Amino acid sequence: MYLTKEKKEELFEKHGKGKNDTGSAEGQIALFTHRINHLTEHLKNNRKDYNTERSLVKLVGKRRSLLDYLIKKDILRYRAIIKELNIRK
Repeated sequence: MYLTKEKKEELFEKHGKGKNDTGSAEGQIALFTHRINHLTEHLKNNRKDYNTERSLVKLVGKRRSLLDYLIKKDILRYRAIIKELNIRK
C-alpha cells in the first residue's frame, strides 16, 4: 500500500501537533495532499480510470473545504500550510 502507518505518523508529526494528532486541520490537509499527489500520478498512467478520477475530485473538495475553514479560523495557519505544502489557491 502506498500509505503506511509510519508515513501517516510522519505526516501528522510534521504538519500537525504530534504523531497522534490526527484531527488537526493541518494534519488532515497534509494527508489529503499526499493522497491527491498519489492519485494524480496514477491518473497520468491510467487516463480512463474514472473511479479514481471521481475520488480525486472528492478529495480535492474535502481539502478545499478544510482550507476554507482554516481561512476563517486563522489566516496565519492557512498561509503557513499553503506555503509548506506548495498548494496553489
